[in-house]
Amino acid sequence: MDDLNRTIQGYVGLLPREVDLVVGIPRSGLLAANLISLALNLPLADLDGYLEGRILSSGKTRRKESFDWPAHAFKCVLIVDDSTRTGAAMREARSKIAAAGLLDRCLFVTVYGPEKDVVELDIVMERVPEPRVFQWNIMNHVILERCCFDIDGVLCLDPTADENDDGSKYAAFLSSARPLFLPGRRVAHLVTSRLERYRPETEAWLAANEISYGKLWMLNAPTAEERRRLNAHGAFKAEVYRHVDAQLFVESEDRQAVEIARLSGKPVLSIETQSLVLPETHLNHSERMRRRAIRLREQSSSERRGWRRSLKRAIRRLLGDNIANKLRRTRWRAKVSS
Repeated sequence: MDDLNRTIQGYVGLLPREVDLVVGIPRSGLLAANLISLALNLPLADLDGYLEGRILSSGKTRRKESFDWPAHAFKCVLIVDDSTRTGAAMREARSKIAAAGLLDRCLFVTVYGPEKDVVELDIVMERVPEPRVFQWNIMNHVILERCCFDIDGVLCLDPTADENDDGSKYAAFLSSARPLFLPGRRVAHLVTSRLERYRPETEAWLAANEISYGKLWMLNAPTAEERRRLNAHGAFKAEVYRHVDAQLFVESEDRQAVEIARLSGKPVLSIETQSLVLPETHLNHSERMRRRAIRLREQSSSERRGWRRSLKRAIRRLLGDNIANKLRRTRWRAKVSS
């Protein structure tokens, strides 16, 4: 999500100034289209709504005359998808728009495109090689069929400290755990540090939530206390991951994700930080958190500087160069005198 927003914010200034409507291709294309429309303060529509002459409501805080126009009154329309591989979605969108007689006013844009050109696209914001997986669609991606998944903190919420008593409360949690990120495809391996003796309850919950999977791996320890003494969570998961034919491990905790990547020599997706842990980086959890904090501070500072530059340009356009220069000299004199 963070990468998507940064890519869009870095590119929107290069879009044609004539654009007056942003249209998203459902479903994830609407995510990108929404960010673009908010950045440019333009009306937004979904593809079917646009073809039917409707745009989405703008709410009360964004009021422009164009926000109340019918969809077919717009003259330069951006048709947006989040990513493109083969161009199939764009071809379908082009076909629908051509049938409505609106093709001559539309530009077709993808945020993330393939390295080779796709004739259906007018603009590619960033070219990304494959294989690639996005945060907002990983639970429906074909890669799940070659993945290992943690359960607690991924498929369901973690138990609370009170629920995690290795007794009656924990048994109640297992049967009624609240689902979290439910996959839309079959997952190759479920690898959990839950104890083997809780297999019946775990399998019943998976069946009740219609989660399709290949094999369920559970930790063979007599009690939770023994499991904590062995501290075998990450090592157990890494051992399974290392010996099965899987390309990615999806782990809830960043600290364990680092350990699994180090021990298995394979990449791990940390749900906690929504980032990929690569085995060759050799960064521990604390160092990753420190670098992440620095990166977020730098990004925030850069965004503030960007907004200041944009504000200065807007003032100069509104007031003209002469008045803007006089204001700058007045501010400089006041700073010197103080």
